[in-house]
Amino acid sequence: MLYLGCPQWGSAHWKGRFLTRDCTNTQMLGQYAQIFNSVEGNTSFYADPSPETIVRWQQSIPSDFKFTFKIPKRISHQAALLNVTDDFKQWCQLFSPLFPYIGSVMLQLPKAFSPQHLSRLADFLTLFPAQLPCSVEVRNLGFFNKDKHEIALNQLLIKHNVDRVMMDTRPLFSEAPTTEAIIDAQNKKPKVPLHVISTGNSPIIRFVGCSDLPNNRAFYNPWLGKIRQWLSEGKTPYVFFHTADNHDSPLLARQFMQDLGLDHPVLQPFLAEKESKQNTLF
Repeated sequence: MLYLGCPQWGSAHWKGRFLTRDCTNTQMLGQYAQIFNSVEGNTSFYADPSPETIVRWQQSIPSDFKFTFKIPKRISHQAALLNVTDDFKQWCQLFSPLFPYIGSVMLQLPKAFSPQHLSRLADFLTLFPAQLPCSVEVRNLGFFNKDKHEIALNQLLIKHNVDRVMMDTRPLFSEAPTTEAIIDAQNKKPKVPLHVISTGNSPIIRFVGCSDLPNNRAFYNPWLGKIRQWLSEGKTPYVFFHTADNHDSPLLARQFMQDLGLDHPVLQPFLAEKESKQNTLF
């Protein structure tokens, strides 16, 4: 199974382009889930939803949809994984109604989290409920030197069947900073080496594309073969497509799936396209 999506399930830019023109904020997830089968739940990084919101999210998606929620930054960044046991258990309890719909809980570690802090990660991974898949994204360059520190990280993740998130920002940094959106994205996204590795059963790719959609092919073409390989091995890849302002990220995802040549919901017309055809007078 291949899961595909964007870093968010709603954007004002998408109304009338991918989602229906009159789509409300509370309807966005439901409409998004008719197009994609997964999403990066970045909202959980910044604030906890209410229990009522959790229920609404669960009621908005089909049974085969998968979230990849981020662990709150108060745990990963502000506390740097220290003394977070009670907070994390409470967070898991809050999200427990969505456990069947979570493909992975993503722990995004800050640049300051270096190899000398690896023992904190080892302790934190023991807190995960058995039924909750986990993935880890590192940004400190000390984890990218193909030396003992990177080996130790990868071995730890393999031991716990935790996926190492692969952040592919090459397309983003290949273009000149000619717009505010590109400048903002290049300031916020990490410029780290791309190390392709599957340490668990669900390899996760975060692909940050460039503005000219066809130019992304040179960067993602190698991913096409890798994804086919993982699928043949029985793995369940997740691929999330970003663009500088995510204005065209659904289009990038559809282009990728067309080039991959596999049937997928995103290859169907976007809801706005269906709506346009329905309103056409013959």
